[in-house]
Amino acid sequence: MDVFSIFTLLGGVAFFLFGMNQLSSGLEKMAGGKLEALLKKATSNSFLGLLLGTLITVAIQSSSAVTVMLVGLVNSGIMDLSQTVTVIMGSNIGKTVMAWITSLSGIQSDNIFLRLCKPESFSPLLAVIGILLIMASKSDKKKNAGTILVAFSILMYGMQLMADSVAPLAESDSFKKVLTMFSNPVLGVVVGAVFTAIIQSSAASVGILQALSLNGSVTFSMAIPIIMGQNIGTCITAVLSCIGVNKDAKRVSVIHISFNLIGTLFYLTLYCIIDAIIGIPFSDNPIDAFGIAVVHSIFNIATLILLYPFKKQLEKLAYIVIKDNKEEEKEEVYSFIDDRLLSTPSVAIRECNSKCKKMARIARDTTISSMALVKKYDEKAAQEITENEDKLDLYEDKLGTYLVKLSGKALSAADNASVSRQLHFIGDFERIGDHAMNLLEAAQEINEKKLRFSDKATSELSVLFEALTEILNITTDACCRNSVVTAKQVEPLEEVIDYLILEIKTRHIQRLKNGECSIELGFVLSDLLTDIERISDHCSNVAIAIIETSQYTYDAHEYLNVVKRAGNKDFEDEYDSYKEKYQLA
Repeated sequence: MDVFSIFTLLGGVAFFLFGMNQLSSGLEKMAGGKLEALLKKATSNSFLGLLLGTLITVAIQSSSAVTVMLVGLVNSGIMDLSQTVTVIMGSNIGKTVMAWITSLSGIQSDNIFLRLCKPESFSPLLAVIGILLIMASKSDKKKNAGTILVAFSILMYGMQLMADSVAPLAESDSFKKVLTMFSNPVLGVVVGAVFTAIIQSSAASVGILQALSLNGSVTFSMAIPIIMGQNIGTCITAVLSCIGVNKDAKRVSVIHISFNLIGTLFYLTLYCIIDAIIGIPFSDNPIDAFGIAVVHSIFNIATLILLYPFKKQLEKLAYIVIKDNKEEEKEEVYSFIDDRLLSTPSVAIRECNSKCKKMARIARDTTISSMALVKKYDEKAAQEITENEDKLDLYEDKLGTYLVKLSGKALSAADNASVSRQLHFIGDFERIGDHAMNLLEAAQEINEKKLRFSDKATSELSVLFEALTEILNITTDACCRNSVVTAKQVEPLEEVIDYLILEIKTRHIQRLKNGECSIELGFVLSDLLTDIERISDHCSNVAIAIIETSQYTYDAHEYLNVVKRAGNKDFEDEYDSYKEKYQLA
C-alpha cells in the first residue's frame, strides 16, 4: 500500500467521522427539546422505555449520546435508575439503523433504479440541496435540515474514499495475512472493541468495516467477532461520562456496560462452540456491507431477547458493582443540572427552563407570604420565607453559571432566545426574593414595636397587596407557559400599581399633616411602598423579556415607548380595567 493510498484511507476515515458527528448534531438540533420530554415518559412501562430508547437513538444516531443524557438526567435527580434500563436496551436497537443506510454503498447492479439507490448516485444532489438550504434559508429548521443533508453526503463520500483506497489491497498477500488474524474470535472482539473505543462511535466503526468489506476481502468469520467487539467498545463513552457523578448515575453506565458485555460473551461463546462442533458453513465466505448490517442487527436484537427478561437483575447487578456507603451517601449531593447535558443543549435548556419556572413560583409564593405577615406576623412562615430567599440566591448562582456555559454552544435561534430570556428571568426573580425579605423585615418591625396602621392605611395597603398578588400570578403564569398574550397584561397593571403607590403616598402625607399617622409608621409605610414598586418593576422586566425574545430581540425601552404611546387602545383598555378594579376607598 503506497503513501498516497494511506493518505486517502485516512482522509476517508476523517470525512466519515466528521460527517457522522455533524449528522448526529444536526439530528439532535432538529429533535430539539422533545428528546428530554420523551425520556421523561420512560416510566415504569418497560415497553415504552424500550420504544423510546430506540426512537431517540434513531433520531440522533448515537447510542452513546443517549447514555450520556441518561447519566446526566439521573445525576441531576430528574430520572430514576430503574427508568433507564429499557431505554439503554432500546438504544442498542436504534443504533443499527445507520448500518442499513451505509449498506446501500454495496449495491451492485446494472438496473438503473437500483443504481439510483447507491449513495454515491444521490448524495451529491443531497449536498447541493443542503448547501442551498444553509445559505439561502432564514429558518433555523431548514438550516438544520441542510446540515443533515450535507453531513450525510460527506459521510458517504468518506466511505467511498475508504473503499477506493483499500480496493488494491484485495490482491495483496500481506493484507490477506493481516485479515486472516482477525478470524481468531477473541482477537476480532478485541480489535472491534479497541477501535470503537478510540473513535467512540459503534455506528462509525461499523461503517468503516462496511467500507473495508466492499473489496470482498472480509469474511463472515472476521466480521462477526469484530461486530461483537464494537458493542463493547461503544461503552467507553458511558465509562467516561460517569466520572464525578453520584452513585445512581454510575450505575447507568454499569447497566450499559453489563448489557453489551454479557450479550457479547454469551453469543461469542455460543459462536465458538457451534464453530468447533459442527462448523459454520458460510464463515469463510466474503461478507458485504449489507451482510454486515444484517449481522449487526441480528446480534443486537438477539442480545435484547436474551437480556430483556432480566431487566431487574441488571439493575441489581449495578447495585452490587456500585455499592451504597452510608457515610458517603450523606455527603453525596445531586448536581443542580449535570454538565453532561451540555452535549445536548436543547435538553439542557429545557431543564434550565424547568428551574426558572420553579424560581418564578418560589418568588411569587415568598412575596405573597411576606405580604400576609405584614397583616399578621407568624414566626414559622417567616422562617420559610428566609429559606426560600436562600433557594432563590442558589438558583440564580447555579443557573446563571450554567446558562453562560450553554450560551457558548452552537444553538438554534429559538434555543438562543430561550437562554437569553432565562438569563433575564433569574436576576429578576432573585431580586423579587430580596424585596420579599425587605417586606418580611418591615413585618418583623411592625410586630416587635407593636405598631398599627390606621384603618384607612390598612385598607389602602390591602388594595395594593391584591394588585401585587395579581401581577405576580400573571407574571408567573406568563413565565411558566412562555405566553406573550399573558405577558402583555403585566405592563398595564404595573402602571396601575405605580399610580396606587403615588396616591397612597399623597394620602399618607395628608394624614401626617392631620396628625392621624406617626412619623415612625410613615417610615415603615415608605419602605413597604418602595419594595412593592420594585417588585412590580421586576414583574414588568420578566414580561418584557418574554415578549421581546419571542421576536429574537431585546429592547425594553423601545417596547415601553411603543406600548405606552398615546392611542394604544389595548393598553389603555387594560389599564382602565385594572384601575377600576383596584380603587382606593
